[in-house]
Amino acid sequence: MGANSVSAGPAACLIGWPAAHSRSPIIHKYWLKQFGIMGDYRIEAVEPAAFADFIGSLAARGYRGANVTIPHKEQALALSTPDARARAVGAANTLYFANGSLHSTNTDVEGFIGNLDASAPGWDANGEAVVLGAGGSARAVVFGLLDRGVARIHLVNRSHERAQMLARPYGDRVHVAPWRDVDAILPKAGLVVNTTSLGMQGQPLLPFDASALRADATVADLVYVPLETTLLKAAKARGLRTADGLGMLLHQAVRGFELWFGKRPQVTPELRALVEADLTSV
Repeated sequence: MGANSVSAGPAACLIGWPAAHSRSPIIHKYWLKQFGIMGDYRIEAVEPAAFADFIGSLAARGYRGANVTIPHKEQALALSTPDARARAVGAANTLYFANGSLHSTNTDVEGFIGNLDASAPGWDANGEAVVLGAGGSARAVVFGLLDRGVARIHLVNRSHERAQMLARPYGDRVHVAPWRDVDAILPKAGLVVNTTSLGMQGQPLLPFDASALRADATVADLVYVPLETTLLKAAKARGLRTADGLGMLLHQAVRGFELWFGKRPQVTPELRALVEADLTSV
């Protein structure tokens, strides 16, 4: 966080604790090179107690803005001027300056929707959705689906109270269900989204029976290590369309880059291959 944070060119960073595992620098440096911008994107490991001071001096450190990851997303919301999307989700993952003040948004929403549109065009014509989990990622997914016009979401989570808190602002459009009801709900779903860490490398597998899904269903998993989770494997084995977590990671980065560097980048097969190669080399 010292002198190396100051750069002559435009710069942004990722703030997290820990943060070293992030692939965001690969993405943003690819785009900087593509646009011929002599800028930088760095990782800043900042402990929670130092976060407020750090973002208070963001501009002085040479940064035009930042991505924010665990555990700072709620604090970022409180210490900035959030847009309607960040307020609705209850967390900010992107900070930027506008009119001299620090603003925030949540690009997980458009990252998720953008990835679905790219991976499974027409997914939104399939009616109801099932969302597994009720954490911060689920908040972004539920907001994005309802904003897109999905009529009804079945929110499935082990903690009924946490799911109820997420669902409450949306009324009848979000129905909370226990895990034991999943098999009965799945045949209604045109879209199933896993927002939990189940299926991630080192975590338990997701208890899920893909055979109950409709033949026209789309399955999305926010996990991207491994790239192909057991959920996605089961869906592909049935010939269903899928959207993986790496695609969401790539698409959520687009708007941040545009806010900081003034150019709107594209998610290309070349960029995906670059990040995939890094993930699989570990």
